[in-house]
Amino acid sequence: MIPAPRFTRLNGHKYQFPGIELLKLASFYGANGAGKSNLIRALAFLRDIVVTGDLPSPMVLRRMRHFHTSEGPIVLAVEFINQDIPYIYALEIGELAVHKEELYISGLGKHEDKLVFERTTKEGGKTVLQLSEEFLKSEEGRVLKGILESNLIKQNKTCLKILSELDNKLLNDTRNAYQWFMHKLMIITPEVRSGGLAHRLDIDQEFHRYAEQVLCSFSVGIKKLLTLKKPIEKFFGDDNKQDMEVLLNKISESPGSILGLFNKDGEEVMVVEEDGVVVVKQLKTEHSTKDGSSVMFDLSEESDGSIRLMDYLPAFKDLLTKDMTYFIDEIERSIHPLLIKEIIGKFSADDKTKGQLIFTTHESNLLDQEIFRQDEIWFVEKNPSGSSDLYSLCDFKEHNTKDIRKGYLAGRYGSIPFLANLKDLNWDAYDFK
Repeated sequence: MIPAPRFTRLNGHKYQFPGIELLKLASFYGANGAGKSNLIRALAFLRDIVVTGDLPSPMVLRRMRHFHTSEGPIVLAVEFINQDIPYIYALEIGELAVHKEELYISGLGKHEDKLVFERTTKEGGKTVLQLSEEFLKSEEGRVLKGILESNLIKQNKTCLKILSELDNKLLNDTRNAYQWFMHKLMIITPEVRSGGLAHRLDIDQEFHRYAEQVLCSFSVGIKKLLTLKKPIEKFFGDDNKQDMEVLLNKISESPGSILGLFNKDGEEVMVVEEDGVVVVKQLKTEHSTKDGSSVMFDLSEESDGSIRLMDYLPAFKDLLTKDMTYFIDEIERSIHPLLIKEIIGKFSADDKTKGQLIFTTHESNLLDQEIFRQDEIWFVEKNPSGSSDLYSLCDFKEHNTKDIRKGYLAGRYGSIPFLANLKDLNWDAYDFK
C-alpha cells in the first residue's frame, strides 16, 4: 500500500499520514489456486484470533499449518496505522500455545521501533511479559506485570485483548491497536453476507437514502429498500415459541444487543428491543410493475448479483466516509463486468474518499490505467515450492498509455492459468456411466 516514488499519475489515490503516504486501492490478480484468497483468509484468521483472544482448535491450526509449513509454528504479522500512529503486530503460534506475541510502534523504516509489549511462552507454559520502561517505573506497573504473567495471560490465549481492557493510560496503544482489528479491518469473502442491513436501513435515514440511490443507479429493478418490522410474537407464531423464548432470554441478558438469525430461505432477520418491545426486522425490496403499481419481494427472490450489490452498500459507504480498510475476495462475484468496473472507477475518481479498498479478482476489464496506478496492481503466482509470490505491475516499467489488459491476457505479466494441456485432453475417450 506504499506508493512507488516514480509515479505521479492519480495523485488523489495517495493518503497523507505523519511520516508516510499510503494508497487507497490495491487489486490482486492470479490464476485459480495461486493463493489470492489465502492472503485474505490468513488476515481473517489473524483478525479472529486477536478479536476473540482465543486460539482456534488444534484441528483448525493443523489445517492452517499445512498451508504455512509442515514444521514449526505459524507466524502472522501486519503493519497498520490507527489514529495516526503506526503499529506492527506479530503473532507466532503452535497448536496448543502462543509462542510469541508482540506490539511495537513502528518507526516506518526511518526510526527504531518502540516496544509496547512483547510476550513469550517458555517451556513449561510460563509466560514472560516485556513492557515499556515507562510502564515498569511505577510500583503499580510492576505489580500488574506480575499478575498478568501469573494469572491473567494463558498460553492458549493472546494478550492484546486483555491488555486493551485494562484501565491504565500507559496501555493506550494496546487499546488503539485492538480497536483497529475490531472496528477498522473489514473482510468480505464470497460466502459472507453483510450483517444487520435491515436494522441499519431502519435506524439510519441518511444511509437509507444513500443505499436506495445507489441501487437505483445500478438499474437492477429495485426501487425501494424496506424494513418490515413485526413484534417477535407475531413473527414466530404459536409453533415456534421455544425458539422465541431463547431469543427473548438472550435479549434480556444483554440489554441493547442486536441478534441476527437466518430464516428457512436463508434471509437474515434481526431481533432487537425498541421502546420496550422486542421486534424482528426483515429486509424487503420494492419493484415497479408494468401498470405502474409496486410489488414487494423477499430477499430470497432477488438475483445473486442484486444481493451481492446490497452486501457492498455498507462497505462503500464506510470507504467514502471513514478511515477503514476493506479486503474483498472475488469482488466481481455475480456482478456484471461493466457494472463492477463502473463502481471501482467511481471510487477511484473520487478525491474525497477516506478508506482503503483491497481486493482479489479475475476481472481483466478492471486492468485500466485510468482507474489504477501501476503500484496498485499486483499479481499472485505459485512458485515451484508451492508458495505464492506477489509482485507489482511496477516491476515491468510499462508506459501509462499501454493496454495492460491485453498484455495480461497474453501472459506478459504471468499469473494466468496454464492451459496448454487442455488441447490434448480427449475427454470423449472416457466410458462414463
